[in-house]
Amino acid sequence: MVGEDETAPAGIDITTPHIARIYDYWLGGKDNYESDRNAAEQVMAATPTIKPGVTANRAFLSRAVRFMAGRGITQFLDIGTGIPTADNTHLVAQAVNPDCRVVYVDNDPIVLVHARALLSGVSAPTAFIDADLRDTGLILKGASGLLDLNRPVGLLLIAILHCVPDEDEPGEIVRELMDAFPPGSLLAITHPGIDQLPEQMEAAEKALTKAMGYRVTFRTHEGVSRFFDGFDLLDPGVVPVQDWRPEPGAPPSLTTGMWGGVASKPSLRRG
Repeated sequence: MVGEDETAPAGIDITTPHIARIYDYWLGGKDNYESDRNAAEQVMAATPTIKPGVTANRAFLSRAVRFMAGRGITQFLDIGTGIPTADNTHLVAQAVNPDCRVVYVDNDPIVLVHARALLSGVSAPTAFIDADLRDTGLILKGASGLLDLNRPVGLLLIAILHCVPDEDEPGEIVRELMDAFPPGSLLAITHPGIDQLPEQMEAAEKALTKAMGYRVTFRTHEGVSRFFDGFDLLDPGVVPVQDWRPEPGAPPSLTTGMWGGVASKPSLRRG
């Protein structure tokens, strides 16, 4: 049931749980409703690794963006962004370099409504594209309106590739996007790992499939590593997200069920 005092923009159904708002709840955001919170709590009860994994994944995003900006990347393409919440890509990047430009991409109408409202007052150079990850041509055309694709780009595929089944060739999608960028561009990927706490991650895969209304595919370390084929994988490689260049003094590693890594596009792509 939805609380009587909860309202939403016109056209948004708040009586049915929605995965973007469920993630927002897990991240401590405010753009969610009672139905979303109830669903989120049910998934958490079935799979305790979900919330720690989502939180660690978000922290990885911040570290990866700071790392990229520190390497001189001033252009970011963040695909599958979800509802904008704390530590958004443009906030993290522009804290390092105010000249950073960010294009967000998502195909969800609910995310689009929230993003346009939340980013409307942002004076920094940001844009939002309504597109599916599979439509690389539309994404690249839209991104070129703000980004100079002749200069290095930081491509962020954070917890999105598990939404693309093997038959849709997610590896080819990654290559098509990176092929549009020059050498020196950076690629960051996180992905649920079916081989981290297998029983719990299998339960999480089933729970998310039910919540999202379509099949999700969790992959092994080997499967996630293949997305980086042809690129220079940077240290420490594909590792649990919380172990990728952790902040000094970070708490001991916990199993969160997410793999993550960052790679650079070489002058001559291999593979």
